[in-house]
Amino acid sequence: MNIVIVGLGIIGGSIAKALKKNTEHYIIGIDKNHEVEKKALSDGAIDEIGDIDSLGIADVIYLAVYPGAAVQYVEENGKYIKQGAIVTDTAGIKYEICPALVELSMEYSFDFVGSHPMAGKEKNGYEASDPEIFKGASYIVIPCDADDNSVIVISGLARAMGFGGVMITSPAEHDRMIAFTSQLPHVLACAYVMSPCCKNHVGYSAGSYNDVSRVANINAELWSELFLENKDNLVKELDLLIYNIGKIKKEIENEDKQKLTELLAEGRKIKEELGE
Repeated sequence: MNIVIVGLGIIGGSIAKALKKNTEHYIIGIDKNHEVEKKALSDGAIDEIGDIDSLGIADVIYLAVYPGAAVQYVEENGKYIKQGAIVTDTAGIKYEICPALVELSMEYSFDFVGSHPMAGKEKNGYEASDPEIFKGASYIVIPCDADDNSVIVISGLARAMGFGGVMITSPAEHDRMIAFTSQLPHVLACAYVMSPCCKNHVGYSAGSYNDVSRVANINAELWSELFLENKDNLVKELDLLIYNIGKIKKEIENEDKQKLTELLAEGRKIKEELGE
């Protein structure tokens, strides 16, 4: 197949490298930064630098850009996409953008399948891209009423890239769960390192500091968009986190060891029941 990847940052670049490494598909890369395109070509991550004409020969198109940019790209270039092509995104939110992309798919006669590769690094950009980040990770597919074969194709490509499993879900359920598993930890990490103590942590910190602070090295522009597009779900999770922290804080202030122990044991029990 001819596969076009729009956006060669950490995710798009990693998809290109993983597909080149593990499949025989012809990979065409498009990025707004021509230097990135040339680097990807010289690295062998792509077979060709593409343009809008490439959309007319693509069997599959990955939109590896910000959520709003994915919609805008198709609005501006949908007329160039081959009829019957499969278009997928890689965005971290789905409820807001899937309806727009489904509507565009009907207008321009392509098939849209939402997807979200659950992998990444603290660093961003093409230089951070790595096909190995997908190994064993989860790949979420949101069918959005697409043809069954299109869902099978996108799921198969995910497995070929090295993903350990494919989760099929709806836009609403995706965003509800991602608010907890991905967005909330990023908020927590950023809030955590805002403590004045953070500047002096060296020599006092080990695994716990590293575990909590790791994802604070954030792409602020991207994550701001993701947070705001998933505001309702994220605020619910934040309220629950603040409530639970408040309970623990209260027992610390009251010096009630028994109740504090019970709360901490409750958290440990939940993790143990998950087998983690």
